[in-house]
Amino acid sequence: MAGQGWALLALLVLALPAWAPDPYGEECRSKMYPPSGPTFKGNVPTYVINLDLPPSKRWDDLMRDKKTELKTVVQNIKDIANTFFPSGKVVDIVDNKIAHLTATLPYPFNEELQGIANSSGIPLGEIVIFNIFYEIFTVCTSIVAEDKTGKLYHARNLDFGLFLGWDVKNNSWTLTRELKPLVVVLDFQRNNKTVFKSTNFAGYIGMVSGVKPNLFTLTMNERFSLDGGYVGIFEWFLGRRDGMWMGFLTRTVLENATSYQDAKDRLAKTRLLAPAYFILGGKNSGEGCVITRSRTAALDIWDLDIKRGTWYVLETNYDRWKPPLVLDNRRGPAMKCLNQTTQENLSLPAIYDVLSTKPVLNKLTVCTTLMEVDSGHTETYLRECPDPCSPW
Repeated sequence: MAGQGWALLALLVLALPAWAPDPYGEECRSKMYPPSGPTFKGNVPTYVINLDLPPSKRWDDLMRDKKTELKTVVQNIKDIANTFFPSGKVVDIVDNKIAHLTATLPYPFNEELQGIANSSGIPLGEIVIFNIFYEIFTVCTSIVAEDKTGKLYHARNLDFGLFLGWDVKNNSWTLTRELKPLVVVLDFQRNNKTVFKSTNFAGYIGMVSGVKPNLFTLTMNERFSLDGGYVGIFEWFLGRRDGMWMGFLTRTVLENATSYQDAKDRLAKTRLLAPAYFILGGKNSGEGCVITRSRTAALDIWDLDIKRGTWYVLETNYDRWKPPLVLDNRRGPAMKCLNQTTQENLSLPAIYDVLSTKPVLNKLTVCTTLMEVDSGHTETYLRECPDPCSPW
């Protein structure tokens, strides 16, 4: 089904004129917060990850509660692999070869992955592959915005599961649906004090969304590129390991960076396995940016500039100097709704409205996360996109 999906997308792109209106678009939503109704799927639980524990034990409590759901998702990924390679050789390689590569990962990530495998009963190689998936299949919308008082807000829709199995009966992406029970808010603590918080999938040890209280907020979006994540991952398999996994970098930055500028420098300069967009917010006026990364360098840094009227930065999955894909223009509707909101009326509920407007909200949307840096406040809601709704 995934291969057919790519072929269908290519045909639609060729057939659809650039001026064609979005058949799934709608007027900007309002009064969607507090979340309720058909676009709200539910709240998510919070777990403490104790950084004072040995790495192999940090995830035990979470895995005790979520191992069944994690097994379901891992089996789905294996089924997709077997669709392309019916011989079962790919799954055999994962179970028997990739597990040995875990030792090449940096501490503490190698031991944490082993601990998750031990506590969940899932083979280590399959846990590694589950973590690799987030390097290449994350399709999202992230916003950092500043109101008239200088207060900063950071929010995102996490979209995941593109071309990973379409359920015709339920009109949904299979993996997107199965991931929703795995969404958790994690409170990483040391000495019983919060170091940072993140919104995560149980079983994934990297970070796609996070806040370090009173310092900065951070989200990560995939960047499509010919020199993409597949290339870096393949090189890693072959023994070249000078690039860092995106999720490991964001986790390291959230845990160790001491300021907005420190986080910005690390995200801009560290060599990566895959190109990415890092969306970073600080605590002071003007501290917000989108860092467009190749695997080796920062290609562009787009900063907030209040004096010149740039009171928000927004990233989907396309370079800001290029038009988005005709069939995937979430950027335009999101910017339209932010502009209609105006800086004077900006708030987290207003941004939730933006992220609730189709096609910014779509069939791939797993959850919406809202963050405020001052208090380290974060809230996450599972989402649903009722028909008619864009598949991406």
